[in-house]
Amino acid sequence: MRIIEALRNKNRTLLEMHLGMVFFGIICQIAGALTIGNRWNYALSLWFGVAFAVAGSIHMCRTLDRALLSGSEASGIVTRGYLFRYVIVAAVLIVVSVTETMNPLVFFLGYMSLKVTAYLQPITHKLCNRLFHETDPVAEPLAEEVVQEGEIP
Repeated sequence: MRIIEALRNKNRTLLEMHLGMVFFGIICQIAGALTIGNRWNYALSLWFGVAFAVAGSIHMCRTLDRALLSGSEASGIVTRGYLFRYVIVAAVLIVVSVTETMNPLVFFLGYMSLKVTAYLQPITHKLCNRLFHETDPVAEPLAEEVVQEGEIP
């Protein structure tokens, strides 16, 4: 129960993203285990990419939090954060390609779990709601205000 309480106090969207990344990694691992000859290299490349995606999502969350608190400089902060992540992933892809320690395409597949997670988020959101025994609030219409003639609503 302590684990569930600790997870409940975390950023819920980030938790759902991480669950989606792990789920996508497991699906890719199963598919790779059935089709790829060098399973160790495939697994290492895939999970290194997923780990980079997790780190990228944490950096993205912190960048957005910082940008929301900064006011007028928000777009610059978001742009610098995006460029930082882009350059780091490009550098890692170059190093992986040059050293041939891992498969760069499989690493990129693992990193793309960050993108796939956006599509899986409604599913992971429902799973987290079941795990935490929660329901989403029901949207209610706003009460209409009485506007006097000549006033701007």
